[in-house]
Amino acid sequence: MKLFAFDRIRSGDSPQLREPITGVIELSDELQDRKDDIDLSENEEEAVDEREAASAQVIHEVVRRHGDEELERPTASLIWSGLAGGVAISTSILGEALLESKLPVTQWSSLVASMGYTLGFLIVVLGGLQLFTESTLSAVLPVATHPGRRNIGRLLRLWVLVFIANMAGTMLIACLNNYGLIGAPEHRTAMLTLSRRLLEHDFVETVKLAIPAGFLMAAVPWVMPSSKGQQFWVVFVLTYFIAVGGFAHVVAGSGEAWLLTFAGETSFTHAAFGMILPALIGNVIGGTGLFALLAHAQVKQEL
Repeated sequence: MKLFAFDRIRSGDSPQLREPITGVIELSDELQDRKDDIDLSENEEEAVDEREAASAQVIHEVVRRHGDEELERPTASLIWSGLAGGVAISTSILGEALLESKLPVTQWSSLVASMGYTLGFLIVVLGGLQLFTESTLSAVLPVATHPGRRNIGRLLRLWVLVFIANMAGTMLIACLNNYGLIGAPEHRTAMLTLSRRLLEHDFVETVKLAIPAGFLMAAVPWVMPSSKGQQFWVVFVLTYFIAVGGFAHVVAGSGEAWLLTFAGETSFTHAAFGMILPALIGNVIGGTGLFALLAHAQVKQEL
């Protein structure tokens, strides 16, 4: 029987209760025999360890600790980061709209135009800005691991602050764009043409389209720890398929909804409760209800 030392951090209901806990993990004789039946040098063993894929428990702990750090951030930091995230995600609408306006109307044009949709997400995720749909996983794992009144309160605080700040950021850009204070008239026209697709879906359809988007966005922080320098492609591929599938992302979609509102093509009430609210519900179901809880459940007994 071989014993491996380990350290981990216990997260209590108060930061003062956090303390390192040391212990050992027992490796079964059978498993150790399988590890020892190949004769490798010390350098070769180190090379194997470096290339070994991270276990689900390791990924869970990396994401949980990151989420715990986010839950502890000051209110002002969350608001400014969320506002910047809302502003930055608006470039996804611009990127997709510009590509679509330059392409001929063919069956494959949407596949190319969808690449522009990844622009804002790359800026937000790789730049470390706050995006509500990412927090449906990372901020939920600390609560799932240590449920308690304080952790739930911290989660709701982060969700409310980041969501409102994201909405303010997308509304600001939509307003500036509509009144010609940024960009060119042809940019506004292209973005309006793209945004009108939201008018094609009712409340229930939007919820259904938002569930896959929430799942894919929750997958971003889960996959990141194992990406090994391929973070760009992780974000690009996962968000690209949100655009290809025509799925509803609440933050990016809010920019389109606000633009339609300022252009007079829909009411504020319909934008908020007929477009943004169902996308919010679907994203939370897909990100928290499906991905986060399942990701936690698979390692709960091993933690």
